[in-house]
Amino acid sequence: MQNAEVARRRDEAISRGVGMMTQIYADRALNSEIWDIEGNRYIDFAAGIAVVNTGHCHPKVMAAVTEQMSRFTHTCHQVLPYENYIRLAERLNAIVPGDFQKKTIFVTTGAEACENAIKIARIATGRNAVIAFGGGFHGRTFMGMSLTGKVEPYKKGFGAMMPDVFHVPFPMGPHGISTEDSMKGIEKLFKADLDPNRVAAIIFEPVQGEGGFYEAPTDLIRALRALCDKHGIVMIADEVQTGFARTGNLFAMQMHGVAADLTTMAKGLAGGLPLAAVTGRADLMDAANPGGLGGTYAGNPLGIAASNAVLDVIEEEKLCDRANELGSRLKQRLESIRATSPEIIDIRGPGFMVAVEFANPANHEPDAGFTGRVRMEALKRGLILLTCGVYGNVIRFLAPITIPDAHFAEAMDILEESVAAARQG
Repeated sequence: MQNAEVARRRDEAISRGVGMMTQIYADRALNSEIWDIEGNRYIDFAAGIAVVNTGHCHPKVMAAVTEQMSRFTHTCHQVLPYENYIRLAERLNAIVPGDFQKKTIFVTTGAEACENAIKIARIATGRNAVIAFGGGFHGRTFMGMSLTGKVEPYKKGFGAMMPDVFHVPFPMGPHGISTEDSMKGIEKLFKADLDPNRVAAIIFEPVQGEGGFYEAPTDLIRALRALCDKHGIVMIADEVQTGFARTGNLFAMQMHGVAADLTTMAKGLAGGLPLAAVTGRADLMDAANPGGLGGTYAGNPLGIAASNAVLDVIEEEKLCDRANELGSRLKQRLESIRATSPEIIDIRGPGFMVAVEFANPANHEPDAGFTGRVRMEALKRGLILLTCGVYGNVIRFLAPITIPDAHFAEAMDILEESVAAARQG
């Protein structure tokens, strides 16, 4: 088979609404490498969008899934429960930030986790309104779209969004938006449009994913915590992309010494299998009546088995430390490239959740065209990169945290060559 042939079939069979970053069709993968159906080899700096933090086909994860497959693949936990589901919930209750009693629910996707967090906040508080942030991404369901702070492509053409969802600015240093601006946005909202006593929840990403890898400053998170405590609002940390060692901590909120009331997670949770969760204060998590939370595939046995193995791998292989080491090396190399590339205006991100932002040196405007050229030049050379950001001018680096040093070094050389090639036009 050839990529072009499958791409033609794909265009005829799959909805145009499903976007494609590449026309490379995967055949097999191992750790940080992927081979396509033509036998071409690529270094993966996407990791399924921060999903395979422990690498493609980690042997411990594969063994856990294989063993579970030999027993059963599905019963629906609400019908016939299983012990490892309970064990994983116990482990999440212990490791998610917050010095209080916690409980957990499992669902299937990050969007579902965010939806359920809002449901929990609403039933626990008896309130409806939700505050989210510009540039944030929380999924493609209707509540997920409504929470998401980016119109194109997520909201455009899909009609009216869910009511009682309000957006305020998120700090973006390169674009002159500060914590003070964010808090003034909330203050203005409370004065002009929204009684704080109607607000059920404030939801935010500790590091915005699709929005451009802008990190929430500690002073913002502390101010939000104080605001939530003052008005009885539920604080929700969306750690779908930041979770499971990506930021150099198991969860990004650990960097700030502040605990959210509810934490959503998915992506890196199960090493490539679909699994998501909400973990939070037990009193909030118990507010819904039996049957109000759950789903047919929620907490699928294969995903549960994989996730227990992922937590073991993160601990045994010290992947939080590894993320910090790799992130430091990546930033050093990007700074070296920056010396000859004035298009680079910012390098940022905690741990191995690093991004580089590009702008036109002549007018300092965000340069999505240059960013796209860097991505395509890298792809030609066998390195898979992802773009992001409200202006499409950010490249985010999400390689597996288990990437071997030799592959990392090879990727850095390709990156430098790709930026140089993009500058030449």
